[in-house]
Amino acid sequence: MGDVVRAPWNGYFVTGFDTCSQVLRGRNWLAPDLAWQERQDDSKQWDAIATREMTTTLARLNAPEHTCQRRSLGNLFDRSTIERLAPGVERDTDRLLDELAEKLRWGEADFVSTVSEQLPVSTVGSWLGIPPEDYPHILEITHNQVFAQELLPTKSQLAVSAEATLALRAYFTELVARRRAEPRHDVLTGWIHTWDAMEPDREKADEILYRLTMFVTIASLETTATLLTSMAHLLTEPTRWAWLRQYPEHIDAAVDEVLRYDPPIHINTRIAAEDTVLAGVPIKKDSMIHVLYGAANHDPRRNADPGGFDILRGGSHLTFGGGVHYCLGAALAKLEARTLLARMLDRFPTLRTVTPPQYAPRMVFRRITSLGVAL
Repeated sequence: MGDVVRAPWNGYFVTGFDTCSQVLRGRNWLAPDLAWQERQDDSKQWDAIATREMTTTLARLNAPEHTCQRRSLGNLFDRSTIERLAPGVERDTDRLLDELAEKLRWGEADFVSTVSEQLPVSTVGSWLGIPPEDYPHILEITHNQVFAQELLPTKSQLAVSAEATLALRAYFTELVARRRAEPRHDVLTGWIHTWDAMEPDREKADEILYRLTMFVTIASLETTATLLTSMAHLLTEPTRWAWLRQYPEHIDAAVDEVLRYDPPIHINTRIAAEDTVLAGVPIKKDSMIHVLYGAANHDPRRNADPGGFDILRGGSHLTFGGGVHYCLGAALAKLEARTLLARMLDRFPTLRTVTPPQYAPRMVFRRITSLGVAL
């Protein structure tokens, strides 16, 4: 239907790889922030509690607010940070695979609840200093909150999301307050020092700290868990799993092919900053542009035979976005995926899927709720 397809509202779907990349990296395409929402004739559709709360987080900000907050985080997961986090990721991976091995002794096990949901929350929880006993609560409210980020959420989904949003605010506001009262040598304490120096209004600083901490947690959990579960594509053909065990030097390429083939997020929205033309289609200012990551990654002009799963493809993908909103946690997600895959290949040479992945009813965040595996 073309690189740019009209949506049945004031928006367009963008499907082609190069056109999607142009939108993600271009300065003329903005995040749908509060200012844009308030200019809309149907602004009531943006009044939901959870929607407005997420609109004030990093992913929905534009310059200069986005620039200021992003710089305050520094190079969040640079090489030295990844090296410091790696031993903890390895320990958590081994612990979770021990639990998986125990369950597999008795037959089938659910890979999602046992491993792929638990590794991200253990990683980011340890990094931020979240008590392990709180991990189940964080997972539950995170799963429920992201309904507000769907393309067309229902009233019932927004109600669930609103309740989860209030719970997230309560939890992370308290976490920031506790860390301010009892500083540690950790990343959150560092953010507190940074914002205390930048913002003299302590209440405003704490509000920004809450939003940053909450957003980083949500972004780290939902997408990485789906990536880790999607590595089941490697299990669909026993010869593929056996080949990767024989040639583990291709583990990074395998992770990249999973990211291309089945991205954890399928839709991201931008706004036209001015009247323009995109791939030959006139676009008016303030129109919504829905970037379809899955379609872009499967563009045959960029990746030949895109429906095939090919570890040695050497292709490219847009799964982590691009431009100023490029995914903050890309390096961390790859570390977790690479570590988990290497350990699984070593420990479970005959692992296979016994039930297909079950997906939550979503279009944006493709959460996988269960996946049965066996030996």
